[in-house]
Amino acid sequence: MNYTLPNEVKNIMNKFRDHNFQIYIVGGAVRNLLMDKAVSDWDFTTDAKPEEILRIFPEGFYDNKFGTVGIPFQEVNSPYEITTMRKEGIYKDHRRPVEVGWTEKIEEDLARRDFTVNAIALGKGKALNVKGEDLTLIDPFHGQEDIRNKTIRCVGNPDRRFQEDALRLIRAIRFATELKFEIEEKTFAAIKNNADLISEISYERIRDELFKILSSSNDIGVLKLRETGILQIILPELEKCFGIKQEGPKHDRVYDIGEHSLLALKFTPSGNSLVKLAALLHDIGKPDTVNVGQDANVTFYNHDVVGGNIVLKIAKRFNLSRKQTDKLYRLVRWHLFTVDEKQTDAAIRRFVKNVGLENIDDMMAVRIGDRLGGGTQKAVSWRMEKFRERINQVLQKPFSIADLKVNGKDVMKTLNIKPGPKVGEVLQKLFEEVLEDSSKNNREYLLNRIENLSN
Repeated sequence: MNYTLPNEVKNIMNKFRDHNFQIYIVGGAVRNLLMDKAVSDWDFTTDAKPEEILRIFPEGFYDNKFGTVGIPFQEVNSPYEITTMRKEGIYKDHRRPVEVGWTEKIEEDLARRDFTVNAIALGKGKALNVKGEDLTLIDPFHGQEDIRNKTIRCVGNPDRRFQEDALRLIRAIRFATELKFEIEEKTFAAIKNNADLISEISYERIRDELFKILSSSNDIGVLKLRETGILQIILPELEKCFGIKQEGPKHDRVYDIGEHSLLALKFTPSGNSLVKLAALLHDIGKPDTVNVGQDANVTFYNHDVVGGNIVLKIAKRFNLSRKQTDKLYRLVRWHLFTVDEKQTDAAIRRFVKNVGLENIDDMMAVRIGDRLGGGTQKAVSWRMEKFRERINQVLQKPFSIADLKVNGKDVMKTLNIKPGPKVGEVLQKLFEEVLEDSSKNNREYLLNRIENLSN
C-alpha cells in the first residue's frame, strides 16, 4: 500500500535506511493512517541502539532507560520519538519493566504492546523504500481486522497485559471511548478481574487518561469505568451518588444523583475536560446532605458548599494545578446560581466575582448540562438568555468609586471636614448603595445621603 507521509517523517526513515538500520512507524500513527484519520504524533521503532540513533541525529536527546530518543524539529510542537525495538521484560510493580531487552525482530517488539490496534508496524526493514513510500504493513496480531470490526483487544493474554502495566486498564476504556470501539469480551473481563491493580498507578497518570475520556464528549467512558469497578477506586465520592433518588414519590421520571451526573456530563456543551469533570461532579455534595422530609420529599441543603469542599480533596488527589483546582472549585461551588434577568448590578457583580470572569461561559455550559441531564427539553431558558444579557450589560460598564457622581471634595464640603479616613468611609458606603441600585448614582441623591451618613 502507498501512504503519503510528511517530509520530516520520510527524512527520518531515509536516514535510517542510509545507515542500514530497520525503521518502522508504529502505534497510534499507523492506526490513524488505516482509519484515514489525521496523525499528530509520529512514533518510530528501530533496531538501532540509542547511542546509534544519536550518531544519526546528534541533535537528539536520550534521558531514559527504555530506549526512546527524542528528535526535535522546528516544524512540530513536540519531538518525534524513536525507540529501539524491545522484547518482553519482567514487570514487578504493575507499572514498568524492571529491565529492557533489545531485539532486531519487529514481531517481538509488537508482541509486548498493549492492544492489537496499536501493534501494527509500517515499514519494510533494511530494504525499506521510503522515497517511493512503498511501505509494508506488519500485523502479526490482526490489528487491521480489529480496526475494521471496531474492537479493542489485548495483544496475547489480557490478564498478563494488565498485570504488566495496570494503566492499560483505563487506557483500554479510553481508546474504546475515543475511537467509539467496543472492548472485546475477554479483554473486558480481564479489566474487571484486575481492576484493583489501578491503585498501583499514580493519580497523575490516571488523571491524564481520565481527562481524555471526559473530553470525548459522552458518558460512555465513565459508564465503562463504573462497570469494570475502576470508578469506585479512583472516584469513590461519585460512586456514592448512585442509588440516591433526587425527587419525591410524586414525580414520574426520577434519576438518581449518579444517573443525573452522567447525563449532565453527556449534555455539557464543552470540549474542555476540566469543565466536563465539573459537570460530572457538580452534585457530589448531595449524598452528604440528603434529607427526606415527612412528605417524602428529598432536599439537599448546602450541597453546593459541601460539594465545593469535596472537589478540593479530589483535585489534590489528582494533583491538579492551582489554576485547575480554582476553576473546578468555582464551577461546583457556585453552580446553583439564580437566573433572574431583574437582578441588581451588585448581584450580577457578585456572581461574576464568585464564578470568575474567565469561567462564565464554562459555568453556563455546566448549567446547560445540569438542565438537560435533569430531563429539561430546552438547553437554555429565556430567563438564562436574559441573564446573560444582563451580565454583558454590567460588564460593559465596569464601576468603581471614581464613577460616583460625587467625590471626596463633595464629602469634605458637605460635612465641613478635612481630608482623612472619614472621607473614604463615606464614599465606600455610597459606592455600596449604588452597587445595589445603579439608579442611586444621582448627584442630588448622593449629596443628601452624605448628610445622612454623617449622623
